[in-house]
Amino acid sequence: MSATLLECIELETGPNPTHAIIWLHGLGADGHDFAPIVPELGLARDPAVRFIFPHASVRPVTINNGMSMRAWYDIYQPAPIPREDDQGLRASEQAVRALIARENERGIPTANIVLAGFSQGCAMTLQTGLRLEEKLAGMVGLSGYLPLARVISTERHAANQQTPIFLAHGTMDPVVTIDRAQASRQALQDMGYPVEWKTYPMPHSVCQEEIADIAAFLRKVLVGGQTQRV
Repeated sequence: MSATLLECIELETGPNPTHAIIWLHGLGADGHDFAPIVPELGLARDPAVRFIFPHASVRPVTINNGMSMRAWYDIYQPAPIPREDDQGLRASEQAVRALIARENERGIPTANIVLAGFSQGCAMTLQTGLRLEEKLAGMVGLSGYLPLARVISTERHAANQQTPIFLAHGTMDPVVTIDRAQASRQALQDMGYPVEWKTYPMPHSVCQEEIADIAAFLRKVLVGGQTQRV
């Protein structure tokens, strides 16, 4: 498995971490994009958390004139209902699953892992987390949407039916419109997922109020989760 693992940046809030947060970047960015958020979250040293910021593979992106960049999957055309890169989404899902498996091997159970992501990273958080066969501590989706929504009702796994999901979006987002994000939230709620929904007067970005809300959510799911090692 190690040969296929994505390259990652890792930061730990304390020695011998018992929890992990796998944070997935957006289109054209890399793992460095959100690494600076760790101190801003102000998490306590107990439980100690390992933050993992993977770099997506480099691939041509159709909507950007075929330019090669880091991306979790291809994007063919804009909203409202674009044709989706089914193969790319599923391949990246396997890459995220491999990162979860590595944390399991390093002693952190899936129940102590949070998946988080921005934009494409949000899509990958939901793509992976809803199908995962083991319960996560939580999911954080920022400025993104639910991918492959047409099939999620049949592909989702019951393991994460009660897993807390934090979704946040900018009301002035020109990249992933607020309407699309709201439709994704509604789809999740219609399937019975416990969704915490926040909006902020911002474009396709992150703001300080949002970071504070993410921190509050993480404190809740990390402290409330299991703390033993496997």
